[in-house]
Amino acid sequence: MKITKQNLPNIQQAFIASGKADKIFFDDDLPGFGLRFRKGGRFASYCVQYERQGWQKRLVLGNTAKLDPDEARKAARRELARITLGGDPQGDKQAAAIKNKLTLKAVAEQFLSRKEDELRASSLIEVTRHLQKDWKPLHRYPVHKIERRNVAAILGDIAKRGKVTAARARTTLSSLFSFAIEEGYLDQNPVIGTNSYDPRTRRKRVLSDNELARVWSALRDDEYGRIVKLLMLTGQRRDEVGLMAWSELNRNKGVWSLPESRTKNKREHMLTLPLMCWQIIDEVPQRVGNDYLFGGYKGKGFTNWAEHKEALDKRCKLDEPWVLHDLRRSAATGMAEIGIEPHYIEAALNHVGGQKGGVAGTYNHAKYEPQIKTALAMWADHIRSITTGEQRKVISFPHERGSEPAA
Repeated sequence: MKITKQNLPNIQQAFIASGKADKIFFDDDLPGFGLRFRKGGRFASYCVQYERQGWQKRLVLGNTAKLDPDEARKAARRELARITLGGDPQGDKQAAAIKNKLTLKAVAEQFLSRKEDELRASSLIEVTRHLQKDWKPLHRYPVHKIERRNVAAILGDIAKRGKVTAARARTTLSSLFSFAIEEGYLDQNPVIGTNSYDPRTRRKRVLSDNELARVWSALRDDEYGRIVKLLMLTGQRRDEVGLMAWSELNRNKGVWSLPESRTKNKREHMLTLPLMCWQIIDEVPQRVGNDYLFGGYKGKGFTNWAEHKEALDKRCKLDEPWVLHDLRRSAATGMAEIGIEPHYIEAALNHVGGQKGGVAGTYNHAKYEPQIKTALAMWADHIRSITTGEQRKVISFPHERGSEPAA
């Protein structure tokens, strides 16, 4: 029977008479074009049925409430023509449905799961924060539908909070899309061509003694304030302090031992901390079941950097912008200015380069533990003097074996 507007009532009666719960009536003039009835259904559905690789497939075109038979026939002809040319409209529809489920949020979960064994704990925390917080506005979008303009708009908003944050968030998202391309979820990376917000130049910002004192005085008696003070006193990296663990600290010996898994250069780092550091650490309450000194109760260490830094900047308005990593550079510069030798500074900051780079780094494995202890003590004493106005104490510096003592 030909599927026409006039024949629709007759076809419906034939379905009722068949006594079946589900039946397709195929058109006599256009093979593969059918009208499907289901018991209890309000409307019948037009469909196209075809074979692909030995499997019977069926593509729904619409129901009788939305299409009349002539419109449905035209749609069926178009789809059957595609099928004749080797197309698979139902397969394409299923693939599109699967792709639409691959939202940024879903792909981010896959990406983070893959990265758990590849990234350092601190790096994984930062990447997770970027994907879960900075790129949250794109979570519900399928990754293959996200365009450059979508990325650029959100990137601009992130840059208002800080260009460094924007540059890192951009790198993280780009890595996720590279992963998605490798998994076959999309063909192009929409991050390419957006503003990088990365000047590609080495930062040179060094805070003066006056600026360091102003930052110190603006810090609150909370965990972020304690973290920043420890960064200022030790010159260590942000995440090294933010992820400080009780198991790394030996209060009796006064030593903080950073395992190689926690350092950027993958070298174990031991620091004999000055009294000022221990006075700060002693104020931190220990929490049952949590080895981290700072951060929430999820066992991830401190991660809320941007919000606290923004609040600190509002309280302490320096003439020029600065980031926490500038405290590390300021510590290195300040140590040099108070007379500490460059190789001792590099050892204290666990920096591989300069005196410890190249051939020197290959053959010189000295840890300079006594010198690091004194360097940090001298620097802490300097910080104490600029923040309290008290006189600096005179600390004699231990010299390497065979060298002459200072006059």
